Parts: sequence; structure tokens; C-alpha cells
Amino acid sequence: MNSDSESLQHQCLDWLLTDNVKTNEESVECEENDGVKNLLKEATASKSSEPELGGTPQTFQLGEIPTVQDRFQAVLKRRLQIQVQDHPPLFPWETHLIEYPDFIDEPSMTLVPSWGWMVQQSQLNLPRPLPERVFRQLLEQCQALVTSSVPLGAKLVQAVENFFPNDSQALNDIAGLVLRSTYRSVNMETLPNIQSDYSDLQPRQQMALSLLAAKQLLENLTLPVSATSPVVERQWLTSVGTLNIKVEYQSLGKLTKLLVQAELPVKGTLTLRGSGTLAMTTSSTSGYLTVELGCEQLHPSYTLEVEFPEIDQQSLLFVISLTI
Repeated sequence: MNSDSESLQHQCLDWLLTDNVKTNEESVECEENDGVKNLLKEATASKSSEPELGGTPQTFQLGEIPTVQDRFQAVLKRRLQIQVQDHPPLFPWETHLIEYPDFIDEPSMTLVPSWGWMVQQSQLNLPRPLPERVFRQLLEQCQALVTSSVPLGAKLVQAVENFFPNDSQALNDIAGLVLRSTYRSVNMETLPNIQSDYSDLQPRQQMALSLLAAKQLLENLTLPVSATSPVVERQWLTSVGTLNIKVEYQSLGKLTKLLVQAELPVKGTLTLRGSGTLAMTTSSTSGYLTVELGCEQLHPSYTLEVEFPEIDQQSLLFVISLTI
């Protein structure tokens, strides 16, 4: 693919993610301009109405200009106070006025997602976070698809199609842009800055955001190793700490071995499966765990399940992809 094609695809994806943002900005700008015009009109009307009360026109001498300025500033200040009282300003993450407690006196009240695996979203390269409900369902779909042999584009569409059941053609089109775009290696600073919440985005923007997240989740859940790249490491953030995983492919003559080392933030279980073989190990505390499988010939793929009973009964499923 040439650079012009990559640039065009990048611009198309930017447009999908920022389409309604520009419209909103134009609307806000117009409202602000109208507000200033109205204030000027009000100040002018206030000054012009005062002579009418006396029945004779009033003129101002050069030395009285500060009086006019004071009058305008007073009108402007009063108008702004009324607007602030009627429409209090919101924080960037708020869509409506929210009352916050003065302090948190309950140890159980923590400013972290309620679902333990959700914290990993902070590591994804997304212009806007997904709601917990959407991210949870998306992760479940990606785990169900990560071991599938279907092409990546089909996996992306299948992962998000439940959110958009009647837009299969649009999903396929945008999935193609996501696959071919340079977003695979772009930094967060280069992504469009979407100020709207996920629920306020246009359907095509939601599709693009969901497909970007699905692609990165599938990549996070895949651990590729080979004879030339025998070691791969992965981190997954949780509400109780960071899970560190290291997978190593070892070849000792005719014997080959797949070794998994994990650093657990809490007690948990590792289960390594592949072609009818299974190895499992459990720890009652946080720390390191090791599990391995060895045979004369390793298989193309294995699954690694990580269970943390403290945060969720649902395990986290990785696939180890082995290329000889």
C-alpha cells in the first residue's frame, strides 16, 4: 500500500471520529457570538432608555465616558452572573450537573471501575473511553473469538456486531479502514480528540471506536512466540494490581517446551491447555507462578487462563500462538 492510500484512510477514520465534534464547535461559537451581541444590545438599550424617562435626550461629554464604561460593565457582570446561576459550568467529563461528596469516608468507595478487568482500558490507544458495559461485553466477545482461525477483519466485525445488528455493511467498511490504517502504531496524541461521551457519538463514530478497541484487545490477548522470537511478555492492569506474564518457547534437542511465568497481584490460578494436554498451578498469595508443557512437538496454539477469585469469577483467556 502506498503512502497516499495510507494518508487517505487515516483521514477517513479521523472524519468518522470527529464528524459531529466540528458541528458542535461551530454551534458553540455561534452561541457565544450571539451572547456578546445580546449583551451589547442590552447595555445600549439600558443607556438609551434612561433619557426617555426624563423626556429629553441625554448627551455625554468627553469626561463622562468612564461613566458609560462603568454602566456597561455593570450590565455585563449582572448578565454573566444570571447565566452562571441558570447554567452552572460543567467539568469536561460531565454531561449534566452532578453533586460530589465533600469527602469519602467509606473504605469501600474507591474511584476505580467496578469490574476488575476493566482497568486495562487505560492502556488502550483510544480517543475516548468506552462505557464499562460496552467494554465488558466487547472483552467477552474478543475472548470468545481469540482462538478462532477466521481472519482478523471477520473477528472485528463479529466482536462488535451485537452493538449494531442492522449495520453489517457499514461495519465491514469501517473494519477495513481500521485494519488498513496507520492507527496500528500511532501514538495517543495523534488520535482525534473527541469531547463527546460514547452515547452521544454518531453510530459510525461508535462503530469506529468499538472496532479500534476490539482490534487492540485481540492483540493484547494474543501471545505470539517462535523459534526466532522465543519470548513474549504482556501486562494486564486490574483493580487489584498488575498481572505480568512471560511466555517462553524452549527447544532442547528433540524435546520442546512451553514455559509460562506470571507475577500475580493476588492469589490466583494459571491453566495452560493445548491439544488434549493440561497443566495447572495455584497460588494462595500474590507472587510468582510457573506452569509449563513439554512434548516432542508443540502445537500451533495453546490457551492460558488466569483466574483471580477476588475480582471476578470469570477468567481472563489468552491464546499463545506458536510459529515454528
